[in-house]
Amino acid sequence: MTIAIFIFSLLGAMAIGIPIAFSLLICGVALMWHLNMFDAQILAQNLLEGANSFPLLAVPFFMLAGEIMNAGGLSRRIVNFAMACVGHIKGGLGYVTIMAAVIMAALSGSAVADAAALSALLLPMMVAAGHDRARSAGLIASASIIAPVIPPSIGFVIFGVAGNVSISKLFMAGIVPGIMLGASLWVTWWWLARREMVQVPPRKSMGEIMVAMREATWALVMPLIVVFGLKFGIFTPTEAAVVAAVYALFISTFVYRELGLKDLYPLFVSSAKTSAVVMFLVAAAMVSAWLITVANLPAQLIEILQPLLDSPRLLMFTIMVIIIVVGTALDMTPTILLLTPVLMPVVKAAGIDPIYFGVLFIINCAIGLITPPVGTVLNAVAGVGKISMDEVTRGVMPFMIAQFTVMFAMVLFPALVMVPARWFY
Repeated sequence: MTIAIFIFSLLGAMAIGIPIAFSLLICGVALMWHLNMFDAQILAQNLLEGANSFPLLAVPFFMLAGEIMNAGGLSRRIVNFAMACVGHIKGGLGYVTIMAAVIMAALSGSAVADAAALSALLLPMMVAAGHDRARSAGLIASASIIAPVIPPSIGFVIFGVAGNVSISKLFMAGIVPGIMLGASLWVTWWWLARREMVQVPPRKSMGEIMVAMREATWALVMPLIVVFGLKFGIFTPTEAAVVAAVYALFISTFVYRELGLKDLYPLFVSSAKTSAVVMFLVAAAMVSAWLITVANLPAQLIEILQPLLDSPRLLMFTIMVIIIVVGTALDMTPTILLLTPVLMPVVKAAGIDPIYFGVLFIINCAIGLITPPVGTVLNAVAGVGKISMDEVTRGVMPFMIAQFTVMFAMVLFPALVMVPARWFY
């Protein structure tokens, strides 16, 4: 009965158009009434405590770093460097997209920010070269979702806080799976684009490649600073976010000199607005998370899934399917905040490593960003690229299937995640 009230109060509020954060609060109130413990003071206290978290400070700083990266010329130089390296190959602009997306993922941690930057920079070039417009937009969308998997990842920060899991270990464990997602896109693009008749740019000389690499060096150094700083314990994930934002700001203003004082205020406002939305979602979800614990929902779910606890792979497969279904209707952040406190006790009861589960959870949620009908990244690509949602959805399908294939391969073979993760630890 408690599970039914939780689900139907949340879905009912969302169905009548109430924003997700307020739907979470309504769900919390419904649970409190059901448990006969309604108290506005408890509600307010949990709402405030939900956002009162030092690790969550990483979210606004990583968002600010992404805003500065796109406005300060770092994204453009990364694309130019990728173009110089592989732009001359048949279908080279697609490989440039994937290569640039992987590098930018290690800078921003935001799929939407990367999608907007890549759509503005590369979609017109791909269409002009003769590539199918829908397929090009689909590739850009699917490449952009690598950002929440490769550190620094805002998704890992939120999951780590919600599930009480080491964010640094999640960051390290996400590196190889993120690269594997990029490799799956590379193979899929090669298969789809091999018969296209497109205009191929001339091969760049070694001198031109070195110039492009020199111009992009400052941008390429940033992910190395973050990863090595975390691996060797120089700073925490929250401090890494501050380092990334300050570094991006310094390079954009004093090295590349593409940002002036008048440009900074709009960037700060934009990142503050986005951060406020995310933080309010987190705060509202923590109310529901507390009530989920009080109502003992995880124990009830464990009882329902009891037959699967002896088969971790089958349990993971079932959980992944559940997340796929939820991801078609919810954005990444609410999916993490809603499901993590419910599923984490189940995962631990089955003896599944929380780091391994966290990586697959975030990969699944990231792919959810390109699954219709919601598909936040699909909307971003459609808006920036001035292309219809139907076209982007059609173009993204083969790449989405490739990424789901990689995810389920990790379900069958956990060593694909855990062996390299332990090395990076």
